[in-house]
Amino acid sequence: MKEFTIDYALRTTWQTVTKMYNEEAKNFDTSMAIGFTLLSIDSKTGTPSTSLGPKMGMEATSLSRILKSMEEKGFIERKPNPCDGRGVLIHLTPLGLEKRKISKDVVLRFNEVVRNEVSVEKLNAFFEVTETINRLIAEKKIYKKD
Repeated sequence: MKEFTIDYALRTTWQTVTKMYNEEAKNFDTSMAIGFTLLSIDSKTGTPSTSLGPKMGMEATSLSRILKSMEEKGFIERKPNPCDGRGVLIHLTPLGLEKRKISKDVVLRFNEVVRNEVSVEKLNAFFEVTETINRLIAEKKIYKKD
């Protein structure tokens, strides 16, 4: 390919970030997916299982596997939702809270290092571009369905 395409740059960068996070997560008996899930669960009140998937942009099937693994490792527990008897809240266990803190520290470290290497102007431009891409996709301006 003579020129990099936008999607190629996004995809390869995200794959590199994912690999980096997974390598770091192995040191703590976890994975990037588990870390992302830990960070998406409200640490004080728990999170309804039904809202977790959409919040993370994940399909229910993938999320179910992750939650099952997290439960087996003792990171989470499921409790009945007191506001909705049919629902379940996902709560972090003390071990889950520890793993959540580690995940948060890993993400903050990544952000700190990148922010130290990239100017505020360039970061602002990056965020502007990603917002534009997301808006174009949401508004179906790239591939219109008739």
